[in-house]
Formats: sequence, structure tokens, C-alpha cells
Amino acid sequence: MNKQDLIDAVASKTGSTKAKTAEALDALIGTITTVVTQGDTVQLIGFGSFSKGQRAARTGRNPATGAEIHIAAAKTVKFAAGKAFKDAVNGA
Repeated sequence: MNKQDLIDAVASKTGSTKAKTAEALDALIGTITTVVTQGDTVQLIGFGSFSKGQRAARTGRNPATGAEIHIAAAKTVKFAAGKAFKDAVNGA
């Protein structure tokens, strides 16, 4: 399912127009992105939590040559699924 499919599904369930649903989805994604970028956590009870993480610098290997390479530290996005979401996926 891509973004447009999601918009279509939500619009049909809510009875809203696709344009308003797309606007609401864009606002939701934009807000989550802004909050997580600032270092806060977004918790959606039953669905999951979005937060910002940190990956340390490390040494890796070039698979073609075997030479060691330095991999820089990076910021990452973490998502932890909530219990209700996990249960739904597992069919419980």
C-alpha cells in the first residue's frame, strides 16, 4: 500500500473527501517529523512510538575489496510497535 492507497482507504472509511484526507495525513506526518526531529517522542497508544535514536561511529569493510572503512555516526528514527498493533499483526 502506498500513500495514495492509504488516503483512499481512510477517505472511504471516514466519508471525507480524498483532498481533505490527504491534507490531514500530510499534517500528521509533518507534525510527527517535526516533533521527532526536535528530540521528543510521539506515542500513539495502541499503535506505537516514534523517537530519535543515535548510531555510533564504527568500522566496516568494503565487501568488494575487504578494506576497512570508517562509518560515521548517524541519527536514526526508531519505531516501537504498541501491544495492540503487535497483537493485531500476530492475529491475537
